[in-house]
Amino acid sequence: MTWKVLFFDLDGTLYHPEQGLWQAIGERIEAFLQQLLRIPPAQARALRYAYAQRYGTTLRGLQEEHGIDPWDYLSYISQVPVERYLKPDPQLRQILESLPQPKWILTNADASYARRVLRALSVEDLFEGILDIETLEWVPKPHQRAFQRAWQAAGVTQPATTLLVDDLVRNVQGALEAGMGAVLVHPHPPQTDVPWIPHLGELPRWMTNARTSFPETGVIS
Repeated sequence: MTWKVLFFDLDGTLYHPEQGLWQAIGERIEAFLQQLLRIPPAQARALRYAYAQRYGTTLRGLQEEHGIDPWDYLSYISQVPVERYLKPDPQLRQILESLPQPKWILTNADASYARRVLRALSVEDLFEGILDIETLEWVPKPHQRAFQRAWQAAGVTQPATTLLVDDLVRNVQGALEAGMGAVLVHPHPPQTDVPWIPHLGELPRWMTNARTSFPETGVIS
């Protein structure tokens, strides 16, 4: 399969999760839960993961179960000092420049935060645009509606010719179920049977192998 459009997740995909930014965001999420619901830290941590598993994101869980204004949540979470954790990444830029397809950011975060991450990494100019949680009409990955909204916003007419690159198994599974190609980027092999690469530097080679090994299908497994 020749991939015609590439969708990249943001956090944990374009930068390594151990760089500290995602941990800082998690701490902000848990602090928000503590303040909103008046619960202790351990309960906030458990609720954060429970909502993410059940709804796709903590935000979606708060919307469904507590009716919060999403911008109250996003404005609080986005106060994380991105530039403290991320620096321009020439290797990432080289990888992205080697891929000729149109590239989009597809994230459950908001566009303002996503731009800060891309600018910190010095790769903002390599993407066609940012498909954020507002663009997805507040329905996050891995819900099928989120992918459908992303295709529409990106002008995609053949989902099977698109590829999602993401660091979460549930998002990769959701994309595959939606009829896209998808590959997991994670330092450790997944326990479920999904396409996987250990780091983003492997993506160009993986795409070449996928194209030659599976020429008739848009879903590589």
